[in-house]
Amino acid sequence: MRRRGFVVAVSGLIAMVAMAPRPAMAQHSISCSSDDGKRHYCTVDTRGGVSMTRQRSDATCEEGFSWGYDRQGIWVDHACRADFVVNSGYGGEPSESGGSRLTITCSSDDGKRHYCQADIRHGVRIFNQRSKARCTEGSSWGYDHSGVWVDHGCRADFRLR
Repeated sequence: MRRRGFVVAVSGLIAMVAMAPRPAMAQHSISCSSDDGKRHYCTVDTRGGVSMTRQRSDATCEEGFSWGYDRQGIWVDHACRADFVVNSGYGGEPSESGGSRLTITCSSDDGKRHYCQADIRHGVRIFNQRSKARCTEGSSWGYDHSGVWVDHGCRADFRLR
């Protein structure tokens, strides 16, 4: 009788563990651009997979030809410019591969305000201006609770701290 009680208790414990909610797969968005038609990398943890959510360029963005991903991050080529969703797969924040900070590209191609979702809790700094239009913090780019925003034709790479 004692043995049966033990088996029932262990079986119940195993069932509870098996049915326990798992942490949700963390997702975040990133923009990546091949403005000069050459291959560029956006360093990000891609172990959980990547999917394109919005094409921003007139050039075709085709997986395997003008965009893809590997251990180094997301790559874009042939003038592809797009937004991607990255699944970290580990229920936490994206890792900073090789000790480098996460870099995103955000573009105001039509001269209007656009948001790029990002974890801005530790701040943001402009890393590389890609547009001819000026990128000035507070007027043509900035960040708030919604992420990084760009306006007035600013297109740049931003480093998340």
